Amino acid sequence: MDTQQISAPSRAPSSGVVHVNIRLTDGYTIISNRLSQHRGLSLLAIGLGTHIQSLPAGRRIGIKVLAATFPESEAAIAAGLRELEHHGFLRRTRERVGGGRVATRTESYNHPEAAARRAVAVDSGGGAAIAPVPAPALVPVREPKAAPVRVSTAALARVPEPVREPEAAPPVPLAEPESVRAEPAPAPAPRLVPPPAAPRPPRAALPGPCRPSEALYAAAADLLAGLRRTAPLFVLSEEDVRRLVPGVAAWLERGMRPDAVRKSLTDDPPVPLRHPAKLLRHRLTALLPPPLPVAASVVPLQTCEDCDRAFRSSVPGVCRGCGEARTDAAEPFPMSA
Repeated sequence: MDTQQISAPSRAPSSGVVHVNIRLTDGYTIISNRLSQHRGLSLLAIGLGTHIQSLPAGRRIGIKVLAATFPESEAAIAAGLRELEHHGFLRRTRERVGGGRVATRTESYNHPEAAARRAVAVDSGGGAAIAPVPAPALVPVREPKAAPVRVSTAALARVPEPVREPEAAPPVPLAEPESVRAEPAPAPAPRLVPPPAAPRPPRAALPGPCRPSEALYAAAADLLAGLRRTAPLFVLSEEDVRRLVPGVAAWLERGMRPDAVRKSLTDDPPVPLRHPAKLLRHRLTALLPPPLPVAASVVPLQTCEDCDRAFRSSVPGVCRGCGEARTDAAEPFPMSA
């Protein structure tokens, strides 16, 4: 019934970094390894990118603001921002705002390649975005007026009719080269973590004994109250003991020894342990052992009163053969089953 903590290493490595991680529930930011382990960025640029991605939307991140917050100079911070912009983790554009002013719009990217593919797919509607080639400007040319030519009627009669040439087929559009075609945007991955507003499944009921008794409940209460002797983290109140007694009684009724129940409930607790009663309730419900198989009843052996032969019966008497003989003789003797 022991559980093994897989996340903790069996022994510390002989060299290199050793991570001592504590599970975070608030005040953290997910940073991609594309930024934290980028080989083309300096440590200053990586630190700036990490700080920018941890800020809420709308926070000012100008050079003077960052220089007032950190000990680096404005020149170093400007160089780090240029590195982030060069590798696609940052984009700065200048836009006009109200009152004739110009403001800088900053966009931070945690996955520059995926953001670029999405922008290309949105701009081209599923195809590659190809910049249109501007057509050359047409300059009107004035042709000189030709002098009128007089043609006689006989010459017009000798001019043959023009032969109509067949219309040329429309040009076949050339297929786009493979290098120009944009890959379709990848489908979004399914959300594995339920949203905070999702309804939670009902909690399983605490098990209880099939044949409760005062002695069974008293043994369960003593076991719960004495957990703090061997596991100091499991300090329970009287109300907690009263609510958990039926679950421990169910374990004891199913043939579990008290020391085995104590080890299953208190072994390998999470650190830090904030709610020991909730952990005990979960383990009593999730790790409940199956009941012991019922042993088949054995019919005892009896000795026949007439022939001294052994036969199986729940009551003493005579065997089947002697019983039939007594029935034939009309003697009212009990027969074996």
